[in-house]
Amino acid sequence: MTNIDINNSENISNDHTLSISTEEETDNEDKSSEDDDEKNNSLDDFAADEELRRHYVKKNEFRRVSVAAERYNPEDDNDSDSEQASVYPKTPEQRQRLKDAVCHNLLFRTLEAKQIDQVLDAMWEKTVQKGEVIIRQGDDGDHFYVIDNGIYEIYVSKEADFSKPIKVGEYNQIGSFGELALMYNQPRSATIIATTNGVLWVMGRQTFRKLVLKHAYRKRQMYENFLRDLAILQSLTDYERSNVADALIPVEYDQNEIIIKQGDEGDRMFFIEDGECDIYMNGKFHKRIIKGDYFGELALLNHEPRSATIKAASPKVKLASLEVESFERLLGPCMDLMQRNTSKYLK
Repeated sequence: MTNIDINNSENISNDHTLSISTEEETDNEDKSSEDDDEKNNSLDDFAADEELRRHYVKKNEFRRVSVAAERYNPEDDNDSDSEQASVYPKTPEQRQRLKDAVCHNLLFRTLEAKQIDQVLDAMWEKTVQKGEVIIRQGDDGDHFYVIDNGIYEIYVSKEADFSKPIKVGEYNQIGSFGELALMYNQPRSATIIATTNGVLWVMGRQTFRKLVLKHAYRKRQMYENFLRDLAILQSLTDYERSNVADALIPVEYDQNEIIIKQGDEGDRMFFIEDGECDIYMNGKFHKRIIKGDYFGELALLNHEPRSATIKAASPKVKLASLEVESFERLLGPCMDLMQRNTSKYLK
């Protein structure tokens, strides 16, 4: 086992969230604290639980820690969005590698193309050496990390002085860590050590909050308002509707682009946010659908191939997609009504 020199004596709960930080990198961002506020639990709602669970090791049932410390609340963030984050130059090859890594990360999936570009601009490359301690349990955290390459072992100690750390898992070439400590003022709850040479992409606290959390919060609000007006979802409670909003992924298509193709396997359904789409069955135009309509649910309801081809009819079509796992988990109360509405394809 790798020896870890940990001198922090602060006690950590036995329930651990693998949210991890660094003492290697610093930037010029403001790292001041906001006041603790009970209303800030709105952040818990829109933070993606699926993303958090990616940090838990399957053989070790670490549960999300209960946090009473300061939290970042996007509702209280009145800073101007015109304020530009730092831009770190990258070669085209570096930018593409970072984009590939970011696109695998659930935290960024609600961001639109322009916002993704801002994220890419704001992250810098950190080269790490085998044996390097990237973060240390008990330390404060000011950075969020996306793995470009390398293997990183995760150690957790249950001792008050963080002695006798135990390896609980590893990241292998993919993954991210450090987001919770940027949302809450809490010590890092694990130590992460590079077991190979590798490359990380790093983002500072304030940039992460503004580019990722604030945009995610606004997107969630927008989707909640959008879903509230959909007749098909009227049977959902506000809480259930919020969960659907959290699971939606924005996608855009240009005119005449095929969104789904008849005969293909279905893995998601779509809600039309803006624009119009055309339905084709057996190669023939069937009907046009507009903002507020939805499609793609038949293949998910019936576990059958796509029954129609859908093309973008407007110059730009904005959709919100819901993957099959989320569809089955979140839209149970609406499925009977969706089944009854399948006749819309035959009219």
